[in-house]
Amino acid sequence: MTTDFQSVFGAEPTTRYSAPGRVNLIGEHTDYNDGYVLPFAIDRRTVADIRVRDDRLLRVASSFDPEGGVQERSLDALDPADMDGWSAYVFGIAWALQDRGADLSGATGLDVFIHSEVPVGAGLSSSAAIECGVALAFDELWGLGLDRQELARVGQWAENKAVGAPTGIMDQSASLLGRQDAAVFLDCRSLEAEVVDLGFDAAGLELLVIDTHVQHAHATGGYAARRASCERGASVMGVSALRDLSVDDLPRAQELLDDETFRRVRHVVTEDQRVLDTVRTLREQGPRAIGDLLVASHASMRDDFEISVAELDLAVETALEHGAVGARMTGGGFGGAAIALVDREARGTIADAVTAAFAAAGHSAPTVFTVHADEGARHDA
Repeated sequence: MTTDFQSVFGAEPTTRYSAPGRVNLIGEHTDYNDGYVLPFAIDRRTVADIRVRDDRLLRVASSFDPEGGVQERSLDALDPADMDGWSAYVFGIAWALQDRGADLSGATGLDVFIHSEVPVGAGLSSSAAIECGVALAFDELWGLGLDRQELARVGQWAENKAVGAPTGIMDQSASLLGRQDAAVFLDCRSLEAEVVDLGFDAAGLELLVIDTHVQHAHATGGYAARRASCERGASVMGVSALRDLSVDDLPRAQELLDDETFRRVRHVVTEDQRVLDTVRTLREQGPRAIGDLLVASHASMRDDFEISVAELDLAVETALEHGAVGARMTGGGFGGAAIALVDREARGTIADAVTAAFAAAGHSAPTVFTVHADEGARHDA
């Protein structure tokens, strides 16, 4: 266990939980439209070291808090209006559990120290990794008996209401339900989840993450504006969510909607179809056959949803030029990371080519690394 906990709290932790970040293979901005997504948990995790207290205080600290120190809230006075910064992801989980009906009257306080190897701001859901590790820990330590689907809802509720980011449930589902060399095919309306074998290992493929270091923040305007466009499009089309539209509905949508709203709707409707096509292709033909679907997804996010940036486009284009099976930006957009599905022996060549292209374009150097599909949130010690 980490010595950081001891230095901050003056004692050793007694238990450890962890949860992974996630890469979304395909299905971007479909989750809050009740659609389909295909993320997988990655082998980069956020760890929560914990010690039970004998009072009702929840005290938190982290290795990535630039100001250091300990923040605390009473379990009897949890208020999302009084939460901000990274600690809202921890306090928000306790509040969301309570708000969704969990009885915390018998819960003891906890000291929690968070440290993470999930890059922040890269679109790999470092926030959900915190939420899910903490949610699993709170559920077990407080004896709440919730299943993982409900814990995913708790994480989403915390992010929406305590953090203020209008995200869907994809990130939390991937972080809680992940399996090795497999993705989580999630229906964001029913919350039915199915594990789908990726087959990357057997095919000699790896997934490169290209972190552009262009920072984004979900709680800012771009993400919220896209969500508002989707809701407006669904309302005009007379459906409860864009999930209820198919590609065959797009000609009518183009007649009824202004150009910008139509393009936002077209991205979501075609992206839902690409998720379904990717799942079918993985099962019938294997991972080498999904490249065109990844490329089409990126083009849709770049042109219709307009959430890409020059660095992401360059990463995708360069990876494809140097032999990637497929590539696309991943995450909420406006920065973050791209992914490239590559032959194992070509990963170094492609990584070097992307780094050189960034230098030639005058961009800051990206960080390029490999991720593997990994297990979801767990009790480590």
